[in-house]
Amino acid sequence: MRRLGKVRSNGKAAESDLDWPPETKRTVMNRPPPTTDASAADESEPAIRAKLIESPPVPGRDPLDEKPSAAMAASTRQDRSTASQRVVESDQHVVESDRSVLSQAASESIVKDTTIANDNRSFRRRWFDRVARFGVGAFRVASLIVLLAFLAAIPVVQLISLGYLVDVSGRLAGGAKLRESVRNLDRAGTIGLAVLAVIIAALPSQLLAHWEFVAQTIDPGSNQASILRAAAITLSLLAMVYLMWAWIRGGKLRDYLWPQPIRFIREAWRPSTWNGAADRVWDFTAALELPRLFWLGLRCAAGTLVWLIPAILIITLTRNGKNGLAGFAAAVSLFALGITLLYLPMLQANFASRNRLSALFDVRTIRRDFRRAPWAWLGAMIVALVLTPIPLYLLKIEATPREVVWLPCLLFVTFMLPARIATGMALRRARNKPEPSGRWAAISRWSVRAVMPLVVGVYLLFLYVSQYTSWDGLQTWIQQHAILVPMPFYGI
Repeated sequence: MRRLGKVRSNGKAAESDLDWPPETKRTVMNRPPPTTDASAADESEPAIRAKLIESPPVPGRDPLDEKPSAAMAASTRQDRSTASQRVVESDQHVVESDRSVLSQAASESIVKDTTIANDNRSFRRRWFDRVARFGVGAFRVASLIVLLAFLAAIPVVQLISLGYLVDVSGRLAGGAKLRESVRNLDRAGTIGLAVLAVIIAALPSQLLAHWEFVAQTIDPGSNQASILRAAAITLSLLAMVYLMWAWIRGGKLRDYLWPQPIRFIREAWRPSTWNGAADRVWDFTAALELPRLFWLGLRCAAGTLVWLIPAILIITLTRNGKNGLAGFAAAVSLFALGITLLYLPMLQANFASRNRLSALFDVRTIRRDFRRAPWAWLGAMIVALVLTPIPLYLLKIEATPREVVWLPCLLFVTFMLPARIATGMALRRARNKPEPSGRWAAISRWSVRAVMPLVVGVYLLFLYVSQYTSWDGLQTWIQQHAILVPMPFYGI
């Protein structure tokens, strides 16, 4: 016991620390250190003092004379090793617990940062997708309007445009959704993109051709003019091949932006590539259903003219007549035409939904539909006879040159397509509702019936004035773009 020597050399400190009898203190201080084994020698002073305090010495007996046995020493070493092992294990457990807490916190921080980054990325991606979808949809609708306007400017072929507009209202009246009713939007976008690509690809060739014309004018037969002519022809051929290769691969935007040169080298020389392209072009054209739309527009125009013939005959006799019955005949004609216009837009949608010419004269069915949804009927008639067709009469004051007659047709199609959609949606709502009953239903019906003559009267007023302001004069009674082909003039 190393500490015992210090106790012996510093007796005062030992006496102040140990509360023993005086004879025992003197014995302990004057006794030489006992011989102990190595394990006991390693024992520290606090442990010895704790043992002596727990077991005070018996008077007349020296506690240091008792030597620890081998079993006690082994037990002490085992207890000490077990305690040390427990301390080490406790320290390891604390370290591992700290490490796990730190790693968990770090992982949670990483996961949180990753989640925030993914959320920001997904938020930007969602907005980018929405903007891209909106842009693609707007381009397709614009392409569809341009195609319908171009068709409306061509005589006879213009019935395809009328057939498409009536078909939209008929599909809506049959219960279809708006996206399903406005058909061939994707194909219209493909055609519009192809036309736009042709225009862009032709710009360099047109520029070279212009320079060649200038060079030929300044110096006829010069080498510069010949070089520019050859460059324009070569560039035109390259542009044609580029466009045809894009159309073969589908005609999408990515096909125009990246020509895939390796695939072009592998497949362009194969006859099967071009044979398959011809089949795809045929399938694309057949999917447009142009013959069906033409037949639908032709029957709709014929049935509509049947509704308009009595009023047209009366107006013609009135303007050419000089007797006193002219005013009365005009009043009767306007009244007959007003009654016709109360049902004609809805009859056209009913005809397109059933695809039968007799449905164009089924007034009883239309009256039953009116009873189910009178307010929807009123809203559709306001759109179809007031809001969309009346502003277009300003474009009929002056004749449009034949070369650009399709330009005003753009506005006519743009305005009349929502009108057809409104009539179709009104009929769809009426046919999806049960037969109404009660006081409120009767009040609604009679309220709308009181307002409808005002709506038709406003339209007839502008129609009557247009025979004096329109370029075609009396023909404006036939050229009603609200119920026929959406174009300003028929005789151009």
